Amino acid sequence: MKKLICFILILSFLLPLVGCNSANSSLNGVKLRDFTIVYSDEDYDYAKRAAEYIQEQIKNKTGLDLPIVEDDAAPTANEIVVGNTDRAISQKLDAERVGLEFSILADSGSIALEADYFIIAAAAYFFIETYVPKGNFAAIIPEEVMIHTPIVKEAKNYIMLIGDGMGVYQTKMFEYMENNVEFGDGEDIFYGYYLPYIGYSRTDSLSGTTDSAAGGTALSTGTKTINEYIGRDKDLNDLKNLCELAAEKGKSAGVMSTENKTGATPASFSAHADSRGGLSAILNSQSEAKRGYGLILECNFDYFNEKNMLEHDEKVDEVLDALDNNENGFFMMYEEAYIDKHCHNNNMESALMAMVRFNHAIGKFMEYAFYNPETFILITADHETGDLYPEEDGTLKYHHDDHTSANVLIFAYGDGAELFDGVEIENIQIAHTIASFMGVYDFGDQSEYQYLGK
Repeated sequence: MKKLICFILILSFLLPLVGCNSANSSLNGVKLRDFTIVYSDEDYDYAKRAAEYIQEQIKNKTGLDLPIVEDDAAPTANEIVVGNTDRAISQKLDAERVGLEFSILADSGSIALEADYFIIAAAAYFFIETYVPKGNFAAIIPEEVMIHTPIVKEAKNYIMLIGDGMGVYQTKMFEYMENNVEFGDGEDIFYGYYLPYIGYSRTDSLSGTTDSAAGGTALSTGTKTINEYIGRDKDLNDLKNLCELAAEKGKSAGVMSTENKTGATPASFSAHADSRGGLSAILNSQSEAKRGYGLILECNFDYFNEKNMLEHDEKVDEVLDALDNNENGFFMMYEEAYIDKHCHNNNMESALMAMVRFNHAIGKFMEYAFYNPETFILITADHETGDLYPEEDGTLKYHHDDHTSANVLIFAYGDGAELFDGVEIENIQIAHTIASFMGVYDFGDQSEYQYLGK
């Protein structure tokens, strides 16, 4: 009994000290509890989400629940400023950044983080990981402008983002056209160009100029096939796709698309069928995938207004949360299908709208990658549609209404992404290389084109 009383007395003495340790934590000599988190209300929702992340992580690590306000709130003595605000410290943080770089400055008892668009998430993660450990701490942030790049760790999550029909000049629409799309970030650049590594892919199938079925199958299985075939080789044998490979490696797998789930690209990552038109066969195959290895399949998001795009964002978060529950990681494919459809119709304005929507999705997935740095992301296309390029007068113009054999771009980020920098490869090598990241070196048809070596 005496020992129990002594233990309780000791515990009652130590518990307040543990609380004091967190309460006494400081940044540049200022008690952490004295800070207010301020976010820019002009940076779409990226700055707000980054500020909320900082608030949540500080609470998880220290127990302190810091107040969070928009930048139109009255200034306080000590602030963590997130995004481009009117605060004095934001005016001092005038740094030239390139690509995924972000900047940090400590000055007069406050701290500021700035970045373009979704990259503010990388700044928030870096700030927490570098300066806010658990327990008692006294962190010092340099009182000069510091430029940093995102933290990258060994990958266990793999995300492939496909812009159907997205050739080189579809990615440059922002340079040639004014972005007046109602629901976007006000961007004037395709987000892929922020990524550090860029290469090219050749897209022809065994039929010549590819369709989306053969193109999707090449990207998902690492094997060239005949147009119309879904997840099958030229002899109609089933081919293992990256979702199935991920499941074999103990990972989760997911497929999302703005197209319906029987569309050629989502079907190529989730089914096996003799023809893209064999809807019953595709649906049956997808049902087997759901039952067999728990494939998550979420499709049909062809809308573009504020209400529905918020629903779309919630669904992206929901899918990522479900995939993230697996400690072994996951593979996921997301497709924007309507770049292709609008380019078939030579509809420039609608194609730009689809590009803005794809940008929006890229921003969401890049945020996830920054907060979960064990994530590899690759952006590419199955083929180009419309033979889009500028005339001599600088006007962007379609020269065709169908697919072409033009090379498409590859944009890569994360562990191993440097392998794609400056290359011109066959589309099947993308699947080969992602499989090699999972530890599988004989995936798909490697008789002529193998994985890119680390």
